Amino acid sequence: MGYFSWITMDTKKSIANAYSSRNTFPVTMSDNQGNKWTEEDYNGYGRFGGKDYYELLAEMNDKTTREEGITLSFSQKKHYKPNLNEDAKIKWIDSYPENCNDQGYFY
Repeated sequence: MGYFSWITMDTKKSIANAYSSRNTFPVTMSDNQGNKWTEEDYNGYGRFGGKDYYELLAEMNDKTTREEGITLSFSQKKHYKPNLNEDAKIKWIDSYPENCNDQGYFY
């Protein structure tokens, strides 16, 4: 299995992981309930501030498992997704971060 990574919604930067040639930077993940998790040194596996992106996606859509979140994320079905921003003050909006084709590593 490869790395998971996205493009930040506010600054449009690839979220590099700690194993890549690029420096990491703080990224805040937020949900539609106002909760936030900040990760200082992203490891590439979808966890921000101790919270898994795909588990949160599942929770935001009345699902229960990470696998359901992954499946939903890649489906055409309308669903809510966590936001990923550099600026921790930004509130959640009904939009989603783009996937990073480089997986935060293969630059």
